[in-house]
Amino acid sequence: MIKVSDTAKRKVVELMTEEGYDPSKDYVRVGVKSGGCSGLSYELKFDHSASQEDKIFEDNSVRIIVDKKSFLYLIGTILEFSGGLNGKGFVFNNPNAQRTCGCGESFSL
Repeated sequence: MIKVSDTAKRKVVELMTEEGYDPSKDYVRVGVKSGGCSGLSYELKFDHSASQEDKIFEDNSVRIIVDKKSFLYLIGTILEFSGGLNGKGFVFNNPNAQRTCGCGESFSL
């Protein structure tokens, strides 16, 4: 399961609405791909539908889909949002990551 903080929820709803998505019906697609300075990097985008291969979750009224491969890397992750002058944007607090890079966008197990 992936958790969503209150600040991340507010930003997700704002961005989805701006981009023409309906936060009550559409999804946040979270994934992992090869790359980044630590070996794996996070992906986050919006999607209108889920496939049969996706895992579907809802936390804090945010609907999340994750492909099965990425799910193994993301179990227990909390999606947060850090704004302000030194903010990083969306931040993945992943308990499975043994090492992360300075930007927080990639990790390794």
